[in-house]
Amino acid sequence: MSGPVLRMLGARFNIEPSFFSSSINWIPSRFQEEIQRDVGDHITLTLTFIKSMSQAVFEDHMTTSGSSIAFGSQKIDTQAPLVLSSNHKVLTIDLLSIHLIRNLKGSTIISYHPTLSLPTTTAEYLHERIRFAGQSVYWQSMFQRSPDPTLVLLCFIWHAMYGWDEALESLHQHILSLEYQVISASAVPLTQELHQIRAHLLHYSSLLDVFVEAVTFTRDKPAPFMTPANFDDRLLDENRRLLERECMTLLSEIGRLKSSLSQQGLLLQNAMNLVVFTSTVTDSRFMKEMAAATARDSAAMRQIAFLTTIFLPASFVAAVFGMNVVEISGESLSTVATYLAVAIPLTVITVWIVMAFQIDGIFVGEVPFWKRLFWPIKLLSDSFRRNQTSPYTEASEYNIPMESIDLESGR
Repeated sequence: MSGPVLRMLGARFNIEPSFFSSSINWIPSRFQEEIQRDVGDHITLTLTFIKSMSQAVFEDHMTTSGSSIAFGSQKIDTQAPLVLSSNHKVLTIDLLSIHLIRNLKGSTIISYHPTLSLPTTTAEYLHERIRFAGQSVYWQSMFQRSPDPTLVLLCFIWHAMYGWDEALESLHQHILSLEYQVISASAVPLTQELHQIRAHLLHYSSLLDVFVEAVTFTRDKPAPFMTPANFDDRLLDENRRLLERECMTLLSEIGRLKSSLSQQGLLLQNAMNLVVFTSTVTDSRFMKEMAAATARDSAAMRQIAFLTTIFLPASFVAAVFGMNVVEISGESLSTVATYLAVAIPLTVITVWIVMAFQIDGIFVGEVPFWKRLFWPIKLLSDSFRRNQTSPYTEASEYNIPMESIDLESGR
């Protein structure tokens, strides 16, 4: 509906703009207004619920409306439809927006239906469902015993309840299918889908909490004209009993749905744990294979090192005879003494610097590098100090009682 149509409708029935704003923006709301004692009031109820539908019907609707949804998207969006590939179902969000004008002279129900591309409940379908419910023996008996229009509002709420029930049943079957896939096929790629369903479960839990608040609000806001001034006490007691019974039944059913949702959360957590366990077992198998490959490589390296050791003397002799010195090659200008004079100091300096980087047991705490270069002096001084230390000094240093030292045995 366009803006002018909404304004005319609001002016005709004296509807607050908040009803349309909450309905257009899919904001759960519930409020009572225009309360007139013994005459009537206005009551608004807006809530979102989940319903299940065939994936083929959903795709046909999206194609007809010119919209598209990325079914294989890795983005976790709790507002987007949840596709259940195992049973070819789609869980999509729907809106129930009702404005009930309760009046002693005649009541009016106005339902708002969004115009989004999602396949939400149409006005024709909802009218048909309510008409069929009114034709049932159960609801006919209540309507005949009570003139309270709140009972008609409960019919609309039951429509959302049936949608929830079918949706959670489809979701339960899909979670069982995923758990079987994890057990049978060790399907680690299912992790993303499991986390996506987990996010939707958390969102569904919050929607059920809003559902409870909506039913409680309906129960606690009786029609203002249902008073002794208009009806006798027997009818008022019967109406109160019927309203309490239906609301308690709805709350009981919502509690059952929440228990089912908790159970599905446990099943989903079990499937996620199976994925983690399967991944751990697979990683352990790979690590075992890598360890075996490392052992084989280590054996090969030992063989290479063994062969190198065998040919080391021959290589050393070849290197010696290949030296360009006077003692071996008469035409050279260098001697073995020159070679030793250069090689030995370089070797000592290299060992000194490497030890300064590597040695940690001599110095305590963080020590600058220039102090580490004095490690030979520190090592000799510590060795000399240990040789000069007596058993009595060691005992006092380590807080050992003197009488516990046996000098003869050296203990």
